[in-house]
Amino acid sequence: MTVTEQLRERTIAILAANGLEQVEYEQPRQAVEGAGGTVKLVSIEDGTVQAMHSDIDKGDTFTVDHQVSKVRADDFDALILPGGTINPDRLRADPDAVEFVRSFVASGKPVAAICHGPWTLAEAGVLPGRRVTSYPSIRTDLRNAGAEVVDEPVVVDGNLITSRDPGDLPVFCKTLVEKFAKS
Repeated sequence: MTVTEQLRERTIAILAANGLEQVEYEQPRQAVEGAGGTVKLVSIEDGTVQAMHSDIDKGDTFTVDHQVSKVRADDFDALILPGGTINPDRLRADPDAVEFVRSFVASGKPVAAICHGPWTLAEAGVLPGRRVTSYPSIRTDLRNAGAEVVDEPVVVDGNLITSRDPGDLPVFCKTLVEKFAKS
């Protein structure tokens, strides 16, 4: 199987809100599309989301494909949760976004979260007994949510794939494509 066919006929949701870290959206999206998958941007509101560079400088805006309140985990084959501090903080405050993540994890479909993205996993209550990694500043939150937190570039625990920060994007993207292809 060639790389461009690994995710053929697979539709991957990226759940994000204003404040997402641009590189953590763009590189996983490019990896999925490069492997033949289709990506849909799902958000808490219609319109566009404002990306950021290191939570400080405005990046590009990206058009939302679906409002999270109008889709279900069954509509997709896998889920990506990019970071940035603002983005997951907004997502974890939205009941529809939290339920979307909870139902994805419960379905057994793969869920990949990077940097601050695992905050939404914590809010969804899906971390007890799971082994994960994240950006250092949220590790206590993840432990308090019941996870075993380690400092590794990428961690796979069942259907969860987690990574620490933009520096880990190459291994994160490679791993998520591999895991999405096997699901």
